[in-house]
Amino acid sequence: MLDRREELTPMLAQYVDVAERYDDAVVLFRVGDFYKAFCEAADEVARICELTRIEREDSTGTYTACGIPVDNAPKYLKRLLDAEYRVAVADQVEDPEEASGLVERAVTQVLTPGTVVEEELLAAGSNTYVACVATAAGGSEKESEGNPAYGVAHVDVSTGECAVTAGDAAAVDEELARIGPAELLCGPGVDPAVVDGADCMRTERDPETFEPDAARAVLDRYAESERFDAAERVAAGALLSYAEYTQGDDGPLEYVRRVRRYDPRRSLRLDATALRGLELFENHVGSGRTLFDTIDETRSALGRRRLRAWLRRPLVDREAIEARHDAVAAFAERTLVREDVREALSAAYDLERLAGRISRGRADARDLRSLHDTLAAVPAIRDAVADVEALAEVRADLDPLDDLRELIDAAVVEEPPQEITDGGVIRAGYDDELDEVRSTAREGREWIANLEERERERTGIDNLEVGYTQVHGYFIEVTNGQLDRVPDDYTRRQTLKNSERFYTPELKRREDEILGAEERADAMEYELFADLRDRVAEESDRIGALADAVARVDALSALATAAVERDYVRPEIVAGADATGGDTGDNDDGIHLKRSRHPVVEETEPEFVPNDADLPRGTVALITGPNMSGKSTYMRQVALAVVLSQAGSFVPAETARLPVVDRVFTRVGASDDIAGGESTFMREMRELTDVLHDATGDSLVLLDEVGRGTSTTDGRAIARAAVEFLHDEAGATTLFATHYHELTDLADEHDRVVNRHFAATERDGEVTFLHRIREGAASSSYGVEVADLAGVPDSVVARAHDLVAADRSDAGDRSAAGDDTVEATPQRTLDEIATNGHDTSSPPAASGSPRHDPAVAGLLTDLRDLSLAETTPLEALNSLHEFQRRAEEAGDVNRDGYDDDGAVPGGGGQ
Repeated sequence: MLDRREELTPMLAQYVDVAERYDDAVVLFRVGDFYKAFCEAADEVARICELTRIEREDSTGTYTACGIPVDNAPKYLKRLLDAEYRVAVADQVEDPEEASGLVERAVTQVLTPGTVVEEELLAAGSNTYVACVATAAGGSEKESEGNPAYGVAHVDVSTGECAVTAGDAAAVDEELARIGPAELLCGPGVDPAVVDGADCMRTERDPETFEPDAARAVLDRYAESERFDAAERVAAGALLSYAEYTQGDDGPLEYVRRVRRYDPRRSLRLDATALRGLELFENHVGSGRTLFDTIDETRSALGRRRLRAWLRRPLVDREAIEARHDAVAAFAERTLVREDVREALSAAYDLERLAGRISRGRADARDLRSLHDTLAAVPAIRDAVADVEALAEVRADLDPLDDLRELIDAAVVEEPPQEITDGGVIRAGYDDELDEVRSTAREGREWIANLEERERERTGIDNLEVGYTQVHGYFIEVTNGQLDRVPDDYTRRQTLKNSERFYTPELKRREDEILGAEERADAMEYELFADLRDRVAEESDRIGALADAVARVDALSALATAAVERDYVRPEIVAGADATGGDTGDNDDGIHLKRSRHPVVEETEPEFVPNDADLPRGTVALITGPNMSGKSTYMRQVALAVVLSQAGSFVPAETARLPVVDRVFTRVGASDDIAGGESTFMREMRELTDVLHDATGDSLVLLDEVGRGTSTTDGRAIARAAVEFLHDEAGATTLFATHYHELTDLADEHDRVVNRHFAATERDGEVTFLHRIREGAASSSYGVEVADLAGVPDSVVARAHDLVAADRSDAGDRSAAGDDTVEATPQRTLDEIATNGHDTSSPPAASGSPRHDPAVAGLLTDLRDLSLAETTPLEALNSLHEFQRRAEEAGDVNRDGYDDDGAVPGGGGQ
C-alpha cells in the first residue's frame, strides 16, 4: 500500500519519506499528543510495548497504527531499546497553529541502546557506552608501519567521555570486556571472531564512514588527529560521526571536550574471565552483592561512576596508588572533614550529564537550577578539605564557578516550571524590557480584577461576573433575569442557556493589551533562557573540570567511609611492576596478608573466618582440602585485596603488605558455552591457555581445579604441567586449588611451590569445616561426606563409603607390595594419634612404617602421655619444638608420620 506514494495522504507520505531515510530504525512520528508508528513498524511497537493496534483506512486501503503517549514516552522507549531497536523520533518542528498546511516534521534524535541521553532512560551512576572497532584502512587486519591491527574507541554520549586505544585481537577482546558497551560498531575487515565476546547490540554503518580521510575529518573537530595511529583515527572518527548522527547534530558535540588516548597496560589488566570470576560488578547468580556494591558509599552519580571506573581499571603506578591511599587515609582519619564533605556532596547533581544536556540545547530551567545548586555546594567541600595536605591537589580543582552560579541565580527563578515555553522562568530584574512588558500585563490583569466590582456598582447588577476562556477571551456575564439592566456600551460576545456574555470597548482593549504582553513576555523569556543556556554551554570545559574534581572527592571519601565502617587497613605497597614494567626496588615484593577477609562474603556471613596469606613473589601455592572448606573464597579474597589496593582502597585485613601486579588471571568456576559449541573442559582449557601465554612474574594467577572434566590421568597430567610451567617459565605468583593430592609432591621438587590446605575434622562420621588455611597438604577431600551434607540418599552414601574403604585397602596392599601407583594413605589427626596410639581405620602398616620405627614409636608414646590440662602454653610450645626435633632425627618423617612425598616410608612410595 505504501508503494503507491501518489495515493497516500500528505501526512502518511511524510512518514514514508522519513522511514526511508531512517530505514534501520523504528520511526515514531509526533501527531498531537502521541508518537505514532504505522504499518509494519506499528506491529513491532505494539508487540514490544504491549500496546493496542488500531486499523486505519483511507483511499489507499487499510493499514495498522499504534501510538505512544508523549507524556509517558520514556517507559515505552526503554522497552524498545532493551529489545535492541533503534528509534528515530520525528518531532513537530513547526507550531501547528502557525502551519499553513501539513505540519513540518523532522528527526530530532535517533535513540539507540548505546547513545541514549534521556535521564529517564539512563542508569544513575553508571556509564552507557557505544564502542567501535576498526582497522587502519582498506579492510585490512594486518599491522602496517608498526601500528596495531585494530583501533578500539568508546564514547558516553550522555557525559562526553571519549577514549581510544589500539591493539591486537586479544587486546580488543579484553578491552570490550572492560568497557562493557551497550552497542558496538564494526568497521569493514574486522574479523567477527574478534568481537564475538561482546554481548551487546551490533550496528552497521556505511563503509564510507570508516574511510581514513572521512574519519580523520570528523576526528579533527575534536582533537589533533596526528596524535593517534591509523587504526585509532578510523575507530574514533567513525564513532564520533555516529554519535553526531544519533543526536541530530550537523556539527561536533561541543561537550565532548577531548578524545583521550590510553594504554591498557598502564592499568591493572582484568579480562572478562577475571571480571566475572572475581564478581567485581556482576554476581554469578545474578542477584547477590558484588564487590562494587559492597564498597560503594558514594553520595553522587559523579562519584559512583568514578569509583566504578577505578575498580574497572586499577592503577599500576606505585606513586599514584600511594597518593590515592594518602587521600583515603586523610578522609578516614578526619571524621568531621569526611562527614562535612559527604553532606555537601548529597546536594550535588550529575554535572557531566547536566553539561551534556546544556550543550545539546536540551536543558530546561530546572537543569540550570540543578547546576546552580551543585555549584553552591562546592565552597563547603573546598573549605572542609582546606587544611588536608593529601587533598591539596583535588582542592585546587574545586573551582566553584562563582560567576556562573551568580549568573544562573540572577536569571532563573528558584522553582521554575518544567516547560520553558510557558513563561515564569526568568527572574524579575534580569531584563528591563521583559520587566516592562510584564508590568503592562500585570497592570491589565489588576484592572480586570477590579472590573467586576466597578461594573456591579455602575449597573446595579449584583450577580454580574467577569471571567476568561481561551476561546472567547475576557467577558462580562449577566444572567437572563438581569439583561434589562445591561448598559448600551456592552457588546454581546456569547449566548448561553441561562446567561449572556458581553465585552466593552475598554475590556477589549485591555484584553488585547494583556494577551499581547503575555505572549511577548513568553517569547522574550524563551529567547533570554536560550541565550543564558548558550552562555552556560560556553563554560563546558570549566564545568567538566569541576565535575572531575567532585567525582574524585566523592570516590575518595566513599573509600574512606567503607574502610572505617568495615575495618579495612591501609596496605603497604612493596615492589612490583610500575607503569613502565620496571621494578620498584624492594626486596620482599610478595603478597602478605594477616587475617584477611573476603569483603563481600563477610557482609553476609557474620562468622566469617579470617586467614593469612604469605606468598613471596613467584610462589605457587597448591591448595588442597574438602569441597565447601573455603578454597575458592580464599583465593578470591587474596585477589580482591590486590584489586582494591591498586584501585586506591584499603583492604579487609589486620595488616597488608602487597605488591603492584600487572594482571590478575582467574580460572575459577565452570560453565558450558553451549551456543559456542564448547564444553566446560574446552572452555577451561581456553582460559588456561590465556593464562599460560600471558602471565608474567608480576602477575597474580588463580586456578581452581584445573584438569577436571576429562580422565583422571589426563587431568592430573595437565594440572602438573601447568604448575611446573607457572613456576619455571612464567614465574607468576599463583594460587592453585586442586583435588589431585598427588601434585603436593611438587613442593619437594620446586623451591617456590608450597602446600597449603584447608583444615577439617571428622568425628563420628560427621565432617566439620574449620575454614582455616594451614601449611602442608590436606589428608582428604571428604567428597562422600560433602555428598551426604548435600542430601544424597543414604544408600548411595553408604555404598560410596564402602567403595572408598575398599580402594584404601587395595591401595594399602599395593603399597606393601611396592606398587608405585599407590596414593598417599589418609592422614590421621593428632587427636587420634595421641588418644589411640594407632590407626584402626587404616590398613595394616607395612614393615618399616613409622609405627614400627622405635624412634617414632617412642615419639608417639610421649605425645600420647603428654597431659595438656597440666601443661602451660610455654611448656606446650617447648614440648612441640622437641617433638619436631626428634621427628627430624627419626628419618625426616613429617609430623603426620609420612615422608614429604606423601608415601609411607619403606612402603614403596611414589
